[in-house]
Amino acid sequence: MRIAKGTQKKSQTKEQTKLIAQGIEKGISEYKKQQKVKSRERDKQRKKTVAVKANAQKSESTSLNNHGQQNLSNTQKVAMALPWLLLMVSWGYFLLTT
Repeated sequence: MRIAKGTQKKSQTKEQTKLIAQGIEKGISEYKKQQKVKSRERDKQRKKTVAVKANAQKSESTSLNNHGQQNLSNTQKVAMALPWLLLMVSWGYFLLTT
């Protein structure tokens, strides 16, 4: 109503001013509805982006874990073979020296 009275002309009646005020209120409510819709769309888009990034990081960490497990298994193989290798070397040395 304050905005409608601020733009009121001298020959304008109270009823016309009320109609203008109602139009302004309706315009404001429509604008707010549009902003809510836009906000929801931005939120959905942001959530999709976050989900895609999370999935990319998850797949990257999974591939790194798989790669790490392969390296770990190779390390375990070497660690298991080392005592046998040392045993053979020591027996070979023992046989050569006697």
